[in-house]
Amino acid sequence: MTSQPFHGFEGSYMGDATRLNAGSVMECKICWSLYDPAQGCETWQVPPGTPFTALPESWRCPTCDAPKEQFMVVHELSPQVSTATAAPAQPSQNAATSQEDATAPDSAAAPASGQDALPPAALFARQLETTFRDIHANQMRGVPIVNAALNVKAVGFQERDGHILGVLITPWFMNLVQAPLPEDVGGPTRVSGEKVLLSFPSGDYEFTAVNRDQAGSLPPYLACSLFSPMFDFTTMLQAIETAQAALVGLMDPTLNPAYRPAPASDTAVPARAGRRALLTGSQSAQDTAR
Repeated sequence: MTSQPFHGFEGSYMGDATRLNAGSVMECKICWSLYDPAQGCETWQVPPGTPFTALPESWRCPTCDAPKEQFMVVHELSPQVSTATAAPAQPSQNAATSQEDATAPDSAAAPASGQDALPPAALFARQLETTFRDIHANQMRGVPIVNAALNVKAVGFQERDGHILGVLITPWFMNLVQAPLPEDVGGPTRVSGEKVLLSFPSGDYEFTAVNRDQAGSLPPYLACSLFSPMFDFTTMLQAIETAQAALVGLMDPTLNPAYRPAPASDTAVPARAGRRALLTGSQSAQDTAR
């Protein structure tokens, strides 16, 4: 009943699980791990094609052990699962293995259909997260440079000037990343490790070419290191806010060393001149005139 205290989900669907469709991709608000129905959950032996609402009540985040109530909606994809999965999935290893074997062709096709529904920037962000979560789980556990308080997160990825741009956070680095649009993938690529100077409104930055995925699921991209290691950050939220601020600053022409503010008028001093003075320590046009 609506008069009873609410004990449901805390996500952006206002706590009403009936608003979720079978393809809803969910994200843990504690550690930012994703639950994608098209992929299921290997840790809990949940087969691909299981909606979030069909997970057993005992299911918890495989990364930080948060309960289901801590997950929020990330994407509302077209359902790619069978109505036969409406009953809660049972975390039985034998049953999960049998179902995976029986539905292998369908489960292999389902992620591709869901990914095709995403905009190019969102799709690339998901590919980055998938790749580096695998690296984190299988190659970086226990490595001294890893900040255990952090997880993998792609922040602010959007199309800009014919490319995809955003920030990738991992427990061991934070990089600005630029990638080609899908229609440009397959053209000439740079050698991994090659240095490239890219220009943005705030200035010129050195990027390094990365050709990480030989299987082709992750296209070549360019990366510019912002932080490494990541021990300056004590929470994931702090790292995300820093990444968002970096993207804003990247597009701010007042941070460019070559920036020259417009001459001050008799009636007003441009607000940006004062902001630049705070950021760079230089005097504003008004201070110089005094």
